[in-house]
Amino acid sequence: MIFKLAMKNILGAGFRTWLNIFILSLSYFAIIALQGFYVGWQDDASREMKNWDFAGGQYWQETYDPYDPFTLEDSHAAIPEDLQKLIVEGEAISILFSPATIYPEGRMRNIVLKGIDPDQNLIELPTKYLVDSDGEINCIIGSGFADNLNIKEEDYIVLRWRDKNGTYDARDIKVAHIFSTTVLTVESNQIWISLPTLQEMLGLPNEATIITIKDEMYSKEFSGWQYRDLDFLLLDLTNLIQAKTVGSSIMYAILLFLAMIAIFDTQILAIFRRRKEMGTMMAMGMTRPKIIQLFTFEGVLHAVLAIFMGAIYGIPLLRHFEKVGMKFGADAKDWGLSGLNDALYPVYGWKLVVGTIILVLITTTIVSFLPTRRIAKLKPTDALRGKMTK
Repeated sequence: MIFKLAMKNILGAGFRTWLNIFILSLSYFAIIALQGFYVGWQDDASREMKNWDFAGGQYWQETYDPYDPFTLEDSHAAIPEDLQKLIVEGEAISILFSPATIYPEGRMRNIVLKGIDPDQNLIELPTKYLVDSDGEINCIIGSGFADNLNIKEEDYIVLRWRDKNGTYDARDIKVAHIFSTTVLTVESNQIWISLPTLQEMLGLPNEATIITIKDEMYSKEFSGWQYRDLDFLLLDLTNLIQAKTVGSSIMYAILLFLAMIAIFDTQILAIFRRRKEMGTMMAMGMTRPKIIQLFTFEGVLHAVLAIFMGAIYGIPLLRHFEKVGMKFGADAKDWGLSGLNDALYPVYGWKLVVGTIILVLITTTIVSFLPTRRIAKLKPTDALRGKMTK
C-alpha cells in the first residue's frame, strides 16, 4: 500500500517530480562518466608506463634520486651477479644514466644521457636503432623532445659528457630514430644510446643506475640497490589521479546539492499541503511511523526513477565514449601528463556504477527523511483542521 500511495503521489505532482528526477539522473550520469574517464586514464597510463619503462619493477642504485639531478654522476654501481644472470636470460635489462650537454643549432641544453642494451625486448623502447655503425654513435629520442629541439632523423647533435675521472669529452651523435610515446619518463629531456657505448665513454664497465626486471614477484634484496615495486613507481600517477578526482568531486557535490535541495523543498511543501491527508490516514488507523515511511519513500522513489531515466540517455552516451573516447584536439603531452594520449577512453566498472547508485540513494533517503520528523509530533485533530502541531 505504501508503494502504491507513494507512486501515485509523486507521479501526481507532474512537472515538479520529473524535473527533480532529471536533475538526479544528471548526478548519476556525471559521476559515472567523469569517474570512468579517470579510471580509464589510470589504466591506460599504468599499462603504457609498464610497457615503456617499468616492466615488472626496478632496482635503483642506492644514491639514485630521480628528483635530484645532482645525484646522477654518482648513481652507478656494479651489477650484482644474480641480476646479471637475469639480464643474460632476458628477464632484466640494465640502464646507465649520466648527465650530459647537447648543442642543437648552437644552443646549449642539459640532458640525461641513458644507455640501454640495443638487443633488449623487455620494454617497447625501439632500441634496435642504437646499434652503432661506421664508427658513429646512434641515438634515439622522443618525438616531443625532438620537436622542442627542432631535430629530425639523420641529424647530428654535438654531445658533451664527463667520465668517471671528471674528464670532459665531446662527439657528434646521429639521431637514428625518433619514437612516439605518451610516457614522459622515457622521453622528456633525455637521449638514449647503446649501453656498451655509454659504459665505454664513462669508463664504467658492467655498471648501471637501474635494473628493470620482467617479473614483479622477483624482489630479492641486494647490497647497494633498492627494489622499487610497481606501486611505488606508479605512485606519482596514482596521486595525480586522486587529486583530479577530488577536484571533480566539487562538481558532483554541486549537482547533488541542487538535487537534494529540490527534493527537500518538495518534501516540505508536500507535508505542508497534505496535512488533511495525513490527518485522515491517522484517523483511519495509520501510525505516525508508517506516514513517515510513506513520505520518506516518496523521496527515495525520485532517486529510483532517476536511475531508469539516466539509463535511457546515459547508457548510449557512455557506450559512445567507450568506442570513440574523448578527443582533446591537441597533443596531450603538451600538458605534461604522462600516459595521456590524443583520446581518453573511459572504463566503467560495476563497482563504480553500484557505488554511485548507493551514494545517491543514501543521500536522497537522508534528505527525504529530515522534513518528516515534524510528523512525529502531529496530532490527528490538528491535521484534520489543516494545522501543524507546535
